[in-house]
Amino acid sequence: MREWPRVLPVVRAAGIVLTMETAMRTCQAFSDLSNKDASVRGFLYPSTNPGANCLILTHGAGANCESPLLTRLADGFASEGWTVLRCDLPFRQLRPHGPPPRGSAERDQAGLREAVAAMRRLSAGPFFLGGHSYGGRQASILAAAEPELVESLLLLSYPLHPPKKPAEMRTKHFPSLQTPALFVHGTRDGFGTMSEMESALRMTPARTELLPIAGAGHELMAKANREDFIEQVTSRFSAFVGAIG
Repeated sequence: MREWPRVLPVVRAAGIVLTMETAMRTCQAFSDLSNKDASVRGFLYPSTNPGANCLILTHGAGANCESPLLTRLADGFASEGWTVLRCDLPFRQLRPHGPPPRGSAERDQAGLREAVAAMRRLSAGPFFLGGHSYGGRQASILAAAEPELVESLLLLSYPLHPPKKPAEMRTKHFPSLQTPALFVHGTRDGFGTMSEMESALRMTPARTELLPIAGAGHELMAKANREDFIEQVTSRFSAFVGAIG
């Protein structure tokens, strides 16, 4: 199992354990054990504003919540005053490496539902849900089934189809998606071309926008575009949710 940072508990109530190494840290190890079948574990960036926007972010099939992409994005949103939780999906809590096993999607969606519930116990919201690749796909499936769960989605590198298999589209739930969503997609992403993404988004009744990241692949962020990328995503999503509100 992956080792977690050595931390000291500061809050333990209603099944929630919130910990931090010092009061000066902007990021705190977080866990919510209210639902043992779908526990929440990750890192919380609390805002001093109780009514701040609250974003829950999760990872792709081959990563965890400590990936550079999620960490830098969480830092970026937190610096703008947002409350942010980056969390591990249940499959990753059970196995430190490798892709999600077959049949784990429903439990991973339950984990995201619990993550939103945990944040509702700590913050007044509004609430937003985001994820990279597999994590974003599970977030969108959950939102399609539960349209009142969050106000908007931030979907990074949505895996429209497996690489080189454009006939295997992962859009069955798109016609039921009513939650507004910003899709962030690399122009060189093998999981879907920009034209395929544009066509797919026309299937959903929700308000959607597509933010292309020039030259980026499925991982989106690289050394060459890191600073610009974070600013692009944080400013565009802030504007997107502001327009909705």
